[in-house]
This record gives sequence, C-alpha cells and structure tokens, in this order.
Amino acid sequence: MATIGVNMKCQCGSNNVHKRGNRDNKQRTRCNDCGKWDSHYPSPNGVKILLFDIETTPMEVFVWGLFGNKYIDHKNVIKDWNVLSWSAKWLFDSNVISDIQTPKEAINRDDKRLLKGIWDLIDKADIIIAHNGDKFDIKKLNTRFYLNEYEPPSPYRSIDTLKVIKRSFAFSSNRLDYIAKLIQNKGKIATNFKLWTDCLEGQSNALNKMLAYNEEDVRLLEEVYLEIRPWVKPHPNVGVHCDGSVCPTCSSDDIEDNGKYYTTNTNKYKSFRCNACGALSRSVDSQISLDARKELLRPLP
Repeated sequence: MATIGVNMKCQCGSNNVHKRGNRDNKQRTRCNDCGKWDSHYPSPNGVKILLFDIETTPMEVFVWGLFGNKYIDHKNVIKDWNVLSWSAKWLFDSNVISDIQTPKEAINRDDKRLLKGIWDLIDKADIIIAHNGDKFDIKKLNTRFYLNEYEPPSPYRSIDTLKVIKRSFAFSSNRLDYIAKLIQNKGKIATNFKLWTDCLEGQSNALNKMLAYNEEDVRLLEEVYLEIRPWVKPHPNVGVHCDGSVCPTCSSDDIEDNGKYYTTNTNKYKSFRCNACGALSRSVDSQISLDARKELLRPLP
C-alpha cells in the first residue's frame, strides 16, 4: 500500500493512513489505527464497481449410502438448489444492500422475487467483484436468472479475487476467511450446516443470521480486494470511464513515470506507478520506432 502525504492525517490524529483509491471524484484514505474512511483531493472516477456474494440452498437427493457417491444421477434430485440470499455494495460506499428469501419463499424454494434486486445492481455495474465469482456466483446467478425468465444483465467486466490470489500468491489457504484474517485480523462469521437447514424450514431467526453472515462476507471482500488490487492482472481498465491520464486500476491521477520499461519481444513501453493504489501501468505508445522494430530479431520459440 502507498502511504499518503504527510499533510494528510486521520481525524483521530494518526498519520498511519493509506490511499485506497477514489470515490465521488475524491481520493479515499483509510486509517490503519481507527479504521475510519476519509476523502481528500479530487481525482477523476466514473466507474461503477460492485462487490457481491450469494448464498445458495443445498440440494436434496436420493442416495444409496454415505460413501462412494462420486456421481449422483440427475433423476435422483428431489429438490434442486436456488439462491437463498445475496449481498452487495458499491466500492467505498458504506451502505450494504442485501436481500434474503422470506420464510414462505424459503420453504417453497422460491427465489424469483429475490433475484430482481441483484439483477438490477449487476445491470448497472461496469465491474463486478466476487470471491470465486467466475466459477460460482456468476454462473449460479445466470442459471437462476435464466430459469426465472430474466434477461442477461448489461455487459460488465468481472474480477475474481480467488483467481487473483491463486495466480499471484502462495498463501496457506485461499479462502476468504483466511485471507481476511491475515489482512485485518477479522474473519467470516462462524456458521454450520444447521443454519442452512433451519433456513429451509423458514425459521426467521436463521434467515436473519444468514443475511448478517452474507453481508459481512461482502465487507470482508472489499478489504481483500483493496489489498490485492495492485496484483490484479489484468485489471479492467477503469481509465476508459475517465478523462485524461489516470491509473487504469483505481482511476487516480497521482501517477508517475517510475523510470523503467515494460517490454515485449518487439516493443518497449514506459512504465508508471500509481501513488494511490500502488498498481503499475504502461504507456500505449511504443518507445521503439516502427523502422527500428523492423530491424529487431525475434528469439526462436
């Protein structure tokens, strides 16, 4: 993380604050001592980034025993899965938006009403972020959207924090709970399978606990994303939503030439580092002329 300038400090008096990107055309910072968010100098930002998480119901199936069930025929399905709850928040917005099935809907396994809220949010988003989102959350939602006769949401780019962590790091565990504990010494709310079965029975208390669990996951997801954001490669270019030269990762205009180059076998580009989020980027124009590139030899494959 990039430490902010000495002229910026938290209202609690601490100088232990870090730049964390932009919101509402202002640089956002977070105090590492008290956890308070704050806004500072203007920086362009017009991208809508949505963090989200879903919880699904378990399937009920016929099986002959508890061991050796590597494959269960679809004809053995008694009750299929659906979306039990969802939670989402816009990046840097303190408000968490969420919904869960009513007791009657849970008993009937009816998620049609529930899906409207998350469909609307995804439809508005430019970028969506989830942990294991590409393999699980997005495909699960698309399945339920289709079965409930929803149209596909408007185009978006996705960031799967699980993919980023697996590709760039070698943590002992890639689970959101483990990574969140490393980052802020706070993990997911403890649950067990009984919470899911109680929800399927329509128990209001269980449904409330499930929603709180789902909402906390999204808050943790935001912290994890902000910490690993400079490592997201390739990060969707948020600069296409802004005017001028800005960091393609966080949209801050606090970027500088770091004196190095990004190279390919036939091109060389100026390299830049963002002082807000720490991400690296490169120029579009090559530092090698077209005539010079024609003289280059390529290594054999």
